[in-house]
Amino acid sequence: MSGVTLDSGALIALEKGNGRVIALLDRIAREQGTIFVPGGVIAQVWRGGHQAKIARLLSARETKVISLDEITARATGVLCGMCGHSGVVDVSVALCARQRHTPVVTSDSGDIRRVDPSLPLFEV
Repeated sequence: MSGVTLDSGALIALEKGNGRVIALLDRIAREQGTIFVPGGVIAQVWRGGHQAKIARLLSARETKVISLDEITARATGVLCGMCGHSGVVDVSVALCARQRHTPVVTSDSGDIRRVDPSLPLFEV
């Protein structure tokens, strides 16, 4: 697997020590793949407390944080309108995965499926 895109549920599962998430991320690192994390996902889960596992992941060489710049924000808004989903973070996750041809690691496949039913998912 060359890469994955993480949603908020994946980061929360990582912080809670979910074995499936840890094994998957270890595999990506071993295979020199890339872990994509949209910036909105970080905002949704980061609370500034003791979140060592998330902090370690975000600083790892294989992790790329995807900023919500103007172009991406507009594309996310358009996709929100097209799919009827108001969750900007969920839509940005789906857009990130679609653009990078990666599966989404998620704890709520229904939200991602509402945006793009064709995306491959890894449910945690």
